[in-house]
Amino acid sequence: MSIFSKDQTKKVVVNAENHGYKPETVTFKQGKPAQLKFIPSDNMGCMNEVVFKELGIDEKLDGKKEVTVDIPTDKPGTYNYACGMDMFHGKVVVK
Repeated sequence: MSIFSKDQTKKVVVNAENHGYKPETVTFKQGKPAQLKFIPSDNMGCMNEVVFKELGIDEKLDGKKEVTVDIPTDKPGTYNYACGMDMFHGKVVVK
């Protein structure tokens, strides 16, 4: 991998009052390092946790600081995620 290759970092705002994750779908290019930054808000509710079942990721969101999740981009695919109670959903698409 070239030292000039750019990382892909995208932000998702987390807010239960506004019905979840904004944006709900995030797309990354295959083969480049990718990270999703979850930006907390005042109204977290059950969204104080983000779970990527397929990736084995379960991160706590404390409502104060950003939480960064590394997304594998070695192959194309879709990774769904949800809050701790599986009420709010989002997805990451690698293509």
